[in-house]
Amino acid sequence: MKLVIIGGGIAGLSAAYYASITNYYSEIAVLESSSRWGGKITTDRVPFAYGQFIIEGGPDTFLATKPYATALCKELGLGERLHGTNPNKKNTYVLHRNRLLPLPDGLAMMIPTNVEAILKTHLVSWFGKARMGLDFVLPPHSPNGDESLGAFVSRRLGRETYENLIEPLMSGVYAGDGDALSLASTFPYLRDLELKYGSLARGALQMRKQSVRANGHSPLQGSRSAFLTPTTGLAEIVEALVKYLESNDVALRLNTRADSISCSDTWHVALDTRKSMQADSIILATPAYVSGTLLASFDPELASALGSIPYASTATISLAYKQSDLPRDLDGYGYIIPRREGRRALATTWTSTKFPHRAPDGYALIRVFVGRAGQDIPWNEKELLGLAKEELNLTLGIHVEPLVSRVFMWDKAMPQYNLGHPEILERIDAALEKHAGLALAGNGYRGIGIPDCIHSGELAIKKVTRDLSRIPIMAT
Repeated sequence: MKLVIIGGGIAGLSAAYYASITNYYSEIAVLESSSRWGGKITTDRVPFAYGQFIIEGGPDTFLATKPYATALCKELGLGERLHGTNPNKKNTYVLHRNRLLPLPDGLAMMIPTNVEAILKTHLVSWFGKARMGLDFVLPPHSPNGDESLGAFVSRRLGRETYENLIEPLMSGVYAGDGDALSLASTFPYLRDLELKYGSLARGALQMRKQSVRANGHSPLQGSRSAFLTPTTGLAEIVEALVKYLESNDVALRLNTRADSISCSDTWHVALDTRKSMQADSIILATPAYVSGTLLASFDPELASALGSIPYASTATISLAYKQSDLPRDLDGYGYIIPRREGRRALATTWTSTKFPHRAPDGYALIRVFVGRAGQDIPWNEKELLGLAKEELNLTLGIHVEPLVSRVFMWDKAMPQYNLGHPEILERIDAALEKHAGLALAGNGYRGIGIPDCIHSGELAIKKVTRDLSRIPIMAT
């Protein structure tokens, strides 16, 4: 049996890993159109001043409460190299009317549950706080189709709470427009809390109590952090996967672009070199719109569904300074910026506080995020660097030039799970059931984080091997 995986990001590499440990396929090949592995995971390790800056171009952590990434790291021998976030400076701020105000304590699953903290915060007016309290008495709405995240939270907690608290938290995850995002595809548990407990806050409190009882310890022994990362960056996971796959005779081919997919008795992958490959199974671990293009001539209906998933472009800009040159202490993980503030940046992470080992002693590393749904961003390094420096000047008063800077641009990188996304997935799933040996993986479907992508690769392998096991073997 031969397997071809198109796409060498974390989803594609994970799919190859799970395929190799099943021993189901005699030949496995991973094709990547670019010159490196890892997709949006890229780490720049910059030597500097008796140490180094560890600069992430894409994601910088993964969620520990979803087990797939932690489990894979342990299997690859990286378990002891995982670090949690700094427990000593955990502040997160929200930009509100050009001032940084602390995010109130007691946010459980994004829902405010600490009444005292909410009463003290200046992020929400007294009218907004009173409106938030109606969540305890408002009756739940019966399910009647999907609802946007913005509409749902505004209905339960009020529009002011949504815009000042929930929207910037949500944007930090999806870079999306909450008034367009599908509740069912992003935070379905919020509807479950409403229906089961009649109140988001009451439900979140109950779920947190149950979680503490069920999980009295962290997924990683010795760490209670919800987020984890390897010592020298997320690229360690990619490097470990590549090393494992090479040692297990998986064919890894960079700078190899697929043009189209077709199927007769077997699957055929046409390459841009006018050569082709045959396979018993194909996994497309590419963005949904790329997968749609590859399948356009083979299954136009499936291709149309894949192409209907929108994406937002984003960028990250990392800047390093001497701590003594900064006008204020970076006493937390950073700050998020609500859409209503009108800033061009989405958020900043104070990387050297969040993960002290990512900068030499005496130096600060800050990362600025740019790009959200519906927002045009400059698409060259010079303008993006200028945008990031402008944001840090306006909010933190930083006037000095950075000692080190890195800009990473991600075109159409963040899938938008907008209203209608569940129906798109139904169309995709129905089409895939017709094609034995074909599967999809990646962040375009049922989760955008690293653990979700890893899990999608594993599920894709289960799908194609299950398909092949159902095909009768003809007697000869």
